[in-house]
Amino acid sequence: MRKNIILPLALGGAVSPLATTYAQQTTDKPNIVLILLDDVGYSDFGCYGSEIETPNIDRLAENGIRLRHFYNQARSAPTRASLMTGLYPHQVGNGALGKIPGYSAYQGHPNEENVFIPEVLKSAGYFNVMTGKWHLGHYQGVTPIKRGFDRSLNAPFGGFYFSTDVKNPKKANGNTLFLNDERVAFDDPRLPPKWYSTHLWTKFGLEFIDEAIDKKQPFFWYMAHNGAHFPLQAPQKTIDKYKGKYMKGWEEIRNVRFRKQLEMGLFERPDQLTPRNPKVPDWESLTLEEKERYDLQMAIYAAVIEEVDRSIGDVVNHLKKKGVLENTLIILLSDNGGNGEPGIEGRFAGKKPGAVNSTVFLGAAWADVANTPFFLYKHHGHEGGCNTPYIISYPKGIDKSLNNTIRKDSYGHVIDIMPTLVELTRAVYPASRDGHKVPPMEGESLLPLLKGQQVNQLKPVIVEHEGNKMLREGDWKIVQEYKEPDWRLYNLKNDPTEMKDLAEKEPDILRQMVGNYTKMAKHIGVESEIEFKIGKWYTPVEEYLK
Repeated sequence: MRKNIILPLALGGAVSPLATTYAQQTTDKPNIVLILLDDVGYSDFGCYGSEIETPNIDRLAENGIRLRHFYNQARSAPTRASLMTGLYPHQVGNGALGKIPGYSAYQGHPNEENVFIPEVLKSAGYFNVMTGKWHLGHYQGVTPIKRGFDRSLNAPFGGFYFSTDVKNPKKANGNTLFLNDERVAFDDPRLPPKWYSTHLWTKFGLEFIDEAIDKKQPFFWYMAHNGAHFPLQAPQKTIDKYKGKYMKGWEEIRNVRFRKQLEMGLFERPDQLTPRNPKVPDWESLTLEEKERYDLQMAIYAAVIEEVDRSIGDVVNHLKKKGVLENTLIILLSDNGGNGEPGIEGRFAGKKPGAVNSTVFLGAAWADVANTPFFLYKHHGHEGGCNTPYIISYPKGIDKSLNNTIRKDSYGHVIDIMPTLVELTRAVYPASRDGHKVPPMEGESLLPLLKGQQVNQLKPVIVEHEGNKMLREGDWKIVQEYKEPDWRLYNLKNDPTEMKDLAEKEPDILRQMVGNYTKMAKHIGVESEIEFKIGKWYTPVEEYLK
């Protein structure tokens, strides 16, 4: 594999004349659409087992490649920091969701010792676009425009779906929008009169990339949906479509999803389905009123995901209409596993749940379904917390014989996306930015996947969030959830859902991997003495597997 060239380059916003000239002379560079979803679980797309209607996402899988294992950082902001920089979140300053005073690796927003993907792609002549949820320190001065994007419409945190949301936008953490870093009101005349955020991100992103297409300039679009993050809200017509479909209960829906996963070859054996969280009540023990409430809760979640799928269909159709789909790489993933917050029951507040100004959380009972066949949730080191569905579609760049394939022999991590795009675009990854030294990329290029080859992960990959730890190295993975005394060891080739702890049978492998975790944790800046709260959704691993 070609080595990436690393040269010093000031990236304050200006593009070197050499890079501009090269871009104008080059017409074969691919366009890139990087789609990040929020709190969407492993099995929430039809092509990963879901009953939710996601025909457009499924079509991307049919015309592309899926991975069985691809890792995020188990939480929103840490994943976004890794995704944008090719570094681990602690190296960037996002070791936790927010700020932990006294620790530079946990300052709560990106530091200056890194470069974002669009800053790097400028060296290859790209026009860079961002729409959606930012969550990377907007109010600390880390904004899309200041970090290499030419156009953006973003929400600093999300927290809303409808233009009629009445929360105070003047508050620093209130519901706000920024158009090219300018704060805009929800009723700004430049926005549609009535909008739903999923389609707002899409509309503006398409307008932005049209600028690049008209200039015959390759584009990079980072489309960061706030779906399906709380407060879950969706058009009533879409919610109504799913009402009643979940009265069968979480266990039956989970079993149906897993049967579909077996049929498509994503998994191989019936015994690979993990047990349901033992804290989740038996469906038949619920009252009719409780069943109807939970049915609506999941219907709202499904509706949010269907609206995201509809938006992705709009993107693909637009690219096709513009004649650029064949030369566009589309990557789709989620920022963490399904969300079990704030506990088994989730949250169901507002006069009309699912409508504007209501607040709905999916909760751990349905998150068990979202993460089928894995266990545990967002925040955690087991697969339910940090394994995301991952789809790559690139009509011009993927051999047709590889379409609709599922790769089980290779895995990736969000740190791998930067080196993949650097190699694909022949961009220059710098050694410095505005006088600040930039560490080398931590990941590996995933381009071998496009040729049907195996990705060679030359180093272990690590996830650490709120004291929950994991390290994967080849087929082996170790996990230690926060406050649990022992490390667990799994062979994911034979046991992809982590049902068989091999720590006692393979002490030498365990010892070596724990040592590697310790080295990696020190390298990226993990602080082991920080105390975290344990969420109400958490159930000790041993209780799952009794």
